[in-house]
Amino acid sequence: MRLVLAACLVAMPAALQAQAPMTGDEFDAYTQGRTLTFSSGGVPYGIEQYLPNREVIWAFVGQECRRGKWFDNGGQICFTYEKDGALQCWIFRETEEGLSAQFQDGTGAGTELVEVEQSSEPLSCPGPDVGV
Repeated sequence: MRLVLAACLVAMPAALQAQAPMTGDEFDAYTQGRTLTFSSGGVPYGIEQYLPNREVIWAFVGQECRRGKWFDNGGQICFTYEKDGALQCWIFRETEEGLSAQFQDGTGAGTELVEVEQSSEPLSCPGPDVGV
């Protein structure tokens, strides 16, 4: 019994570490060169393409693309987008299913997103920014 308990205690830090918030370097390594699709509560939410130099292109489902940048802010990954400028910070965690993200709105009840698809193809941006 003690051997089983000891084995569980040794394995626990690895399991907890998998749920630890991603650092900026970890997030960059996971996302750069990829286009990720996210859902919220099982409903499609948006798609983001991750470019070099921590630049991104984001589109809510059915809406126009917006260019932006992200940066590490002490355990949060924060984004700013052109034409908006509002700071949007998330805590990202890598899970067995992909990324999970919790919006940091100050209430603890922010939007939760999960990665549902990953591609190396660029984000298609119809509309005013055709060819982005």
